[in-house]
Amino acid sequence: MKKIITRILPATKTPADYGKYFKLILPIAIVLMIAGCSSVGYYSQIVSGHMRIVMGKRPVAEIISDETVNDEVKHRLQVAQHARQFAIEKMGLPNNSSYTSFYDTGKNYVTWNVVAAEEFSFEPRTWCFPIAGCVSYRGYYAEQDASFYAQGLAAQGLDVTVNGATAYSTLGWFKDPILNTMLDRSDPSIASLLFHELAHQQLYVGDDSTYNESFASFVEREGLRQWLQQMLQTDSPQQNNDIAEQVALGRQRQNAFIDLLQRTREDLEEIYGSSIDVEEMRSAKALRFDQMRSEYAALKESWDDYPGYDRWFEQDLNNARLVSVGTYNDYIPAFEEMFKQNGSSLEKFYSAALEVSKMPAPERSKVMEELLSKSSALSQ
Repeated sequence: MKKIITRILPATKTPADYGKYFKLILPIAIVLMIAGCSSVGYYSQIVSGHMRIVMGKRPVAEIISDETVNDEVKHRLQVAQHARQFAIEKMGLPNNSSYTSFYDTGKNYVTWNVVAAEEFSFEPRTWCFPIAGCVSYRGYYAEQDASFYAQGLAAQGLDVTVNGATAYSTLGWFKDPILNTMLDRSDPSIASLLFHELAHQQLYVGDDSTYNESFASFVEREGLRQWLQQMLQTDSPQQNNDIAEQVALGRQRQNAFIDLLQRTREDLEEIYGSSIDVEEMRSAKALRFDQMRSEYAALKESWDDYPGYDRWFEQDLNNARLVSVGTYNDYIPAFEEMFKQNGSSLEKFYSAALEVSKMPAPERSKVMEELLSKSSALSQ
């Protein structure tokens, strides 16, 4: 343990710096001590990766007043601050010190998440942690570490994918900063990402990644809708109307993308549930993924060759790829229905979602499936 803490200490120069660091690291150091030797290496990279951010972040106000920082970065930080304030005042999301500081990772992604599933199943492999509970991914601060771990899972015959993440939430345990990886996007996308991450601080249930991510995705969508509605009431209605139209178009394309993945998943579930032998099943699986690529090509053509999802299709297509998207989207229609049933009030919706989150997992799943059925029936 002494060697691990020595390795992850930053290059600080004052006793105050060290005192601050150990105050922050103590709870996680305790976790390391109870995690067991086989887990120490993994947890130490989590601690060291996060503590680099904690100790290196700077107040947003300081960045904005820094003459050496370019205007585009300043603008995007201001958008993030406006979105944070909107989330607190209009959406009732947590009011704390999160996203009032900034850290430049020097990379395109802050972490890389490994997702895995069996060759003929969409049940994700899960990993359990002392604070977050069991989740359907395993995160790393170094891409090579994630890739190495993924290779080991693939050698076991699992379908595996590695996804770069631009943000993550510590669920209120730390004062999460804005990262450079969160800013390389449009103003509405910056706002929606802030809403998503703050939603995790609003509600999080252990051992249910789909519930957590779909909840945050719904809050993100509703928050963006309200944020754009407020923008349309400002002094630049035409400019903001153009932005709203672009967001609506992006949402249509996203829905079509998710629908394509859902149709593929349903067909594959039918194949996996059939009585054909393994080789036939493997061949049928490959053909269905090839068909999905062809369907995406046609979809892209209908979008005037919009390339927004090309990178997603550049990787090998497998069950884990579909699982990683489904986690964020499967329950969105259910949460939309829950929101409507609570008078389209976010405050009442949060209370309802909290009550469902307290249910045992089987009962919670049943409630969400019933909401999905109602949502599906109303959309027909």
